[in-house]
Amino acid sequence: MNKRIYLSPPHMGGQEQQFIQEAFASNWIAPLGPNVDAFEKELSDMAGMAGGVALSSGTAAIHLSLKYLGVGPGDHVLCSTFTFSASCNPIVYEKAIPVFVDADAESWNMSPAALEKAISDLNKKGIKPKAAVVVELYGRSADYDRLLPILDLAGIPVIEDAAEALGSTYKGRWCGSFGRFGIFSFNGNKIITTSGGGMAVANDVDALRTMRFWASQSRDPGRHYEHSQIGYNYRMSNVLAGIGRGQLRVLRDRVQQKRKIHSRYREAFGDIADIEFMPCIDGCHSNDWLTVITLKSGSAVSPDAIIDALEGHNIESRPVWKPMHLQPIFVGCPFYSQLDAGSIAENLFKRGVCLPSGTQMTESQQDQVIQLIRKIF
Repeated sequence: MNKRIYLSPPHMGGQEQQFIQEAFASNWIAPLGPNVDAFEKELSDMAGMAGGVALSSGTAAIHLSLKYLGVGPGDHVLCSTFTFSASCNPIVYEKAIPVFVDADAESWNMSPAALEKAISDLNKKGIKPKAAVVVELYGRSADYDRLLPILDLAGIPVIEDAAEALGSTYKGRWCGSFGRFGIFSFNGNKIITTSGGGMAVANDVDALRTMRFWASQSRDPGRHYEHSQIGYNYRMSNVLAGIGRGQLRVLRDRVQQKRKIHSRYREAFGDIADIEFMPCIDGCHSNDWLTVITLKSGSAVSPDAIIDALEGHNIESRPVWKPMHLQPIFVGCPFYSQLDAGSIAENLFKRGVCLPSGTQMTESQQDQVIQLIRKIF
């Protein structure tokens, strides 16, 4: 059996050890320390935001953002349906109600038409959504020129889930800088990793200070342990922040590598009419975190056929995200489609495949993936 080719494995750059060694040498191992402070500053500066708070996961960052915006029991929160459950689970942590919004065919991210439909219908019922979680899928920017005016007019603050879009830009601005809060993930499969972790960035430094307080078990100042609010154990360790600092140094290289892989796939499948690629809206410079294809409706080849053929050669691929409104845990939650029947997200789920896109893939390994898929057709 060939050595396994993973979908998007971690890729260390070599500088991580320096920051880890500094953490050990100074005995800053706990969820505090110079690496944490520096990582927050370095990433928020890159994103053009005033500051950040490094946390145990991107999910934790979404949770604290929702909490800061006052989301609570019975509130409604708009959320992209075409995403991973981490985008919407924190809504339920606060006993609020997710309102799922369909994808748009031009971006695969939140549909402006479905969003308008959702806000209008909820307003007729006397409901004003407390927040909107807008996801940037597979490294592609959402269509902010269309989405933000709708949300601003309705007075709905945006939590921008840029977990998959670190290093992507929209019209020259970093993804993660368009919302009241921007959310990044450093899970092991992301474009850079801290093994596990995330960050919220914002221009509201008071909000970040409050979120940092909550993330540290809400310990009040004083000699003894005093707690006047419920807190969480969400802080990132100084060791993991050191990994993140080293990874930031190679972020631009990783984006270039991902984009090169994407370009080779496009060139390789350009003559296969049944294969289409995830679109990218005007103004988006994507990190191409994962290369995603869809098969034309009626194709004799199915996504499962591609996934099974690759797995037979020890190569990892996967379906695209199953929409949240189809998940058993969210049965009964409101959903607004862009279409009169069915939805864009459901259609994409039936036809999509994520291809191996790791930045350590050799051209020979990518050729193997390409040849196996071409053989199916």
